[in-house]
Amino acid sequence: QVQLAESGGGLVQAGGSLRLSCAASGRTFSRYATGWFRQAPGKEREVVAAKSWSSGRTYYGDSVKGRFTISLDDAKNTVYLQMNSLKPEDTAVYYCAADVSMGLLTQAKQYNYWGQGTQVTVSS
Repeated sequence: QVQLAESGGGLVQAGGSLRLSCAASGRTFSRYATGWFRQAPGKEREVVAAKSWSSGRTYYGDSVKGRFTISLDDAKNTVYLQMNSLKPEDTAVYYCAADVSMGLLTQAKQYNYWGQGTQVTVSS
């Protein structure tokens, strides 16, 4: 079992930056596949970034490539999502997810563990 807790959301102006954190308890992130997803009102949950820490493979959604970065602080057992050059269309609730897998998981249905979500609002 693993428990996930996101933090770091908030209100930011377009062009600004935020860093989301996802702290895990129970097991170490480095043994899990990890993903960041987001869901805006009336829209389906979409993958933002995903990482297989065992293989090093990374995936970014097309809309965030070059702007968002997923990283891991092994000592803190915390995964981060650095978000730069934010746009109003990035406004959503952001969730981190994890699953016991060595693979790169890019679909929400592949994950069994989820955080509670953190709101990100980007004003124009």
